[in-house]
Amino acid sequence: MDKKDISEFLEEKYLQYNTSDFIEDDPVKIPHGYSKIKDIEIAGLFAAILAWGNRKSIIKNAYSILERMDNAPHDFVLNHNADDLKVFEGFKHRTFNSIDATTFIKSLKSIYTKHGSLGIYFQQSFENHPTQAHVLSQFKTDFFENAFAERSTKHLPDPLKGSAAKRMCMYFRWMVRKDRKSVDLGIWNELIPTSKLHLPLDVHTGNVSRSLGLLTRKQNDWKAVNEITAQLREIDPNDPVKFDFALFGLGVNEGFGK
Repeated sequence: MDKKDISEFLEEKYLQYNTSDFIEDDPVKIPHGYSKIKDIEIAGLFAAILAWGNRKSIIKNAYSILERMDNAPHDFVLNHNADDLKVFEGFKHRTFNSIDATTFIKSLKSIYTKHGSLGIYFQQSFENHPTQAHVLSQFKTDFFENAFAERSTKHLPDPLKGSAAKRMCMYFRWMVRKDRKSVDLGIWNELIPTSKLHLPLDVHTGNVSRSLGLLTRKQNDWKAVNEITAQLREIDPNDPVKFDFALFGLGVNEGFGK
């Protein structure tokens, strides 16, 4: 296929897979369960951080961690005391455990106390840094500024050190993108331009991108993220990451690229 054919093909598949049916079996279901912006931010962050492995397990454990906060994550983050953190005892999703949950709660309290919301924090960061890679790297530094538990730092990526940062790029897609289908929540749509976002690159989107000739790099790292995102910006400069729906759907549902 030439570039025109690829563009039309991806637009068609984006429309096919960007539907409300997508929500039910995807971790984006978790933040959809909340109505308050700050609850959505926090629920979405935990859902994204836990988003590796089996999707049913991801959703189950994301619900579990939020239920331990009485399904009021913003209130819990701001007003918890030391005894309240005991609710995370026994929690585990792959390598994310109760220590990590406690660390994230304490770090989030610091972010919300200083900036008011994650959306405002990231808006300011995008204004002060040249790329999303720099924003995510700075977020990791700021988030773990007080180093409550060193082991927890592995759960946030640093693209400047090569990480593809798939889960955080997905989180930004959820929070920033807004369209008529409403799969992505778009609560930061007026704070951060969708044009600055990068594709959440994983094995599925990577393989499909290579099959279409949109990605030449073999490793799924940040250089690959930059390469494929640059190609997608040529198709839609304002909203390149919308094609995550197309690439992911082609890989998971149609076996494209295997």
